[in-house]
Amino acid sequence: MSESTATGALAGRKLKFGFLLNLTLLGLLVLLWVILGFATENFATYTNITNLLRQASLWAIIAIGQTFVIITAGIDLSVGAVVGLASTVVALLLVQGWPIWAACLVTLLMGVLIGVAHGFAIVQMRLPPFITTLATLTALRGIGLLMTSGQTIAGLPSSFSAFSRESFLAVPNLFWMVLLVAAPCYLLLHHSRLGRHLFAVGSNREAARLSGVSVGRTIYLAYIVSAGLAALAGILTASRIGIGVATTGEGWELQSVASSVIGGASLFGAVGSVIGPLLGAILLTTINNGANLLNVNPFWQRIITGGLIVIIVYFDQLRRRGR
Repeated sequence: MSESTATGALAGRKLKFGFLLNLTLLGLLVLLWVILGFATENFATYTNITNLLRQASLWAIIAIGQTFVIITAGIDLSVGAVVGLASTVVALLLVQGWPIWAACLVTLLMGVLIGVAHGFAIVQMRLPPFITTLATLTALRGIGLLMTSGQTIAGLPSSFSAFSRESFLAVPNLFWMVLLVAAPCYLLLHHSRLGRHLFAVGSNREAARLSGVSVGRTIYLAYIVSAGLAALAGILTASRIGIGVATTGEGWELQSVASSVIGGASLFGAVGSVIGPLLGAILLTTINNGANLLNVNPFWQRIITGGLIVIIVYFDQLRRRGR
């Protein structure tokens, strides 16, 4: 069998696996919704479903960015801290009288610069992604708390706060934002040369380099997308809750990794999609929402999330061994 034929066969198997996994996740999600609809009085109400989609939207946005990083066999533990810092920065700019578009643009640019800093540390300084993003997780939290002295930033414009609470065609605006993010990310990841480079770097970095792939530029791209989308999630979070809080997004790095992994991304790299983390985020939000409605101890929600990650990573290992 020629190399090109083998590569095509492997790509075909990955595509088939991803389709089957997404179909399985969708089926599991529908099953959960049906069960919770019968088990609780409030789950199937319009108010609860829209609130569920709003929360899932924020997790989905950062999970899509996290997936870009995981495909390169990296990890971004700072996304939750970026969300908190972005919500703080956009709130401070707005209360100082900045136009909404300018405050959002500056905040998004801050996210891009954080991604550039991550890329520099990993590519130029050769620091492990885990250590790099763990350090910025702590540092960015500290910066946000210093900027606000630990206080919340209130008094945001009503039009800014109203956006995330409103709906269009009965679908929350936040979910439309997910689709707005997912469409170009899908094209970039699955239908562009840069997307192929991401998978190549995650599969075998040295082989990718020898094939002419700019490994450094590809890693920069992954971390810029991740931090940029986390900053967007921070802006939308500030809009949703109507205040800027430096501690917003605590623990969301776990949710982003869990959504990506549940959605089919491999922590070993070279496997992932855009649809997967979206379904993973909705699934995790459904579990949390259902647990709250059933009065389940919230600590069990973390145990369930952790257990799902362990199980899926275990099966991912089995799949890799069977290649």
